[in-house]
Formats: sequence, structure tokens, C-alpha cells
Amino acid sequence: MNASEKTLTLFTTRVRQLILQYDDKKKEIIALEEKLKKRENQIKELEAKLNQLHNDYTSLKMAKMIEISDGDMEDAQKRLSKLIRDVNKCITLLSEKQ
Repeated sequence: MNASEKTLTLFTTRVRQLILQYDDKKKEIIALEEKLKKRENQIKELEAKLNQLHNDYTSLKMAKMIEISDGDMEDAQKRLSKLIRDVNKCITLLSEKQ
């Protein structure tokens, strides 16, 4: 083999190595793109779940406020009923004195 044949063989070998490296990198890029798509989908799912949980929390907070208002309403009605009974007692006492 002369020098030009060796050079050509070496060049051919290097080109084949580059082609193999290119194919490996191409497969790696495809795998990474698939992984990226999965992560993006996972992020979208988690964002949707976060939004749902935020809405649930807001609804629960609103329900809790309404519950507290109902409890306050019941207390107010009880106090009003007691005041009415007290007024009725006072009226009865005044009526008896006359």
C-alpha cells in the first residue's frame, strides 16, 4: 500500500466513524426530545392539577366563610329571641303592677 491508499483508507475510516457518531447523536437527540415532551406533558398535568387545587381551596375558603356567617346568624337569632323574652317579661311585670 502506498501513502495515498493509506491516507484514503484512513479518511474512509474517519468518515465512517463520523457517520456512526452522527447516528448515535441523532438517536440521543431523539431520545432527549421524547424525554422533553414527557416532561412538558407532566408539567401541563401538574399545572392543571395546581389550578384545580387552587379552585378547590378557593371554594372551600368561601364555604368556610358562609359556614361562619350561618353560625353568627344562629347566635344573633338566639340573642334576639332572648331579648324578646326579656321584653315580654318586662311587659308582663309592668302590666301586673298597674
